[in-house]
Amino acid sequence: MLLAEVAQATQRLADAGVPSPRTDAEELAAFVHGVKRGQLHMVKDADFDARYWEVVARREAREPLQHITGRAYFRYLELQVGPGVFVPRPETESVVGWAIDAVRAMDVVEPLIVDLCTGSGAIALALAQEVPRSRVHAVELSEDALVWTRKNMAGSRVDLRQGDALTAFPDLDGQVDLVISNPPYIPLTEWEYVAPEARDHDPELALFSGEDGLDLIRGLERTAHRLLRPGGVVVVEHADTQGGQVPWIFTEERGWADAADHPDLNNRPRFATARKALP
Repeated sequence: MLLAEVAQATQRLADAGVPSPRTDAEELAAFVHGVKRGQLHMVKDADFDARYWEVVARREAREPLQHITGRAYFRYLELQVGPGVFVPRPETESVVGWAIDAVRAMDVVEPLIVDLCTGSGAIALALAQEVPRSRVHAVELSEDALVWTRKNMAGSRVDLRQGDALTAFPDLDGQVDLVISNPPYIPLTEWEYVAPEARDHDPELALFSGEDGLDLIRGLERTAHRLLRPGGVVVVEHADTQGGQVPWIFTEERGWADAADHPDLNNRPRFATARKALP
């Protein structure tokens, strides 16, 4: 019976324009019935929970899956998320993968890492977990987001601070090996084209950044230059439509070398990197 209900829910979600209807229908069924997705066939007909149709209706209305279940998966982490915090996206996983490789290639015993605009804490926690001897610092401005960040970072060794990414961590100036950020980067002019899950549920502070979407990235360029040691690396996520623009923010005149763009898993330009030039 449950699998038949899931098939029906899949069709409803598809009709509503949900991008991954089958996956979401199964995730919601697993959530309501307290099992993993791969165990749905084990739920007896008699144990079907009618609350399933309540959560399907919420997803049908384009409420994010992660807000309904209260959890988001990112690399090897399970994070708590909900209203007020940006839900981490799969494309950011490849940004973190590049950063981990870059830090390992540095051959620094205890690399110093700063995550600007940390949101749920996904990036900082993944780096702390996967680069075991790293010293990871993270900053977030929004009090609403910090409710979730603090939950996710409880018991971790990440140094979390509340504040403005542009002025954060003056005590670390010139010492940092890697600065990483997934900042807001959607142009205000693109508001109507943003998926309803993001537009209506993610905080605006985490989405939009000026007319061309690059206002905060321009500011973070200066912050990264201030924080990094010579030879240190910055990694910044951006929209796939901004591929040609972001590396030009990290120019030689402003003290950078090797500015480049990198593709995500769908082979679309997704993040820019640069190295602080040696004196």
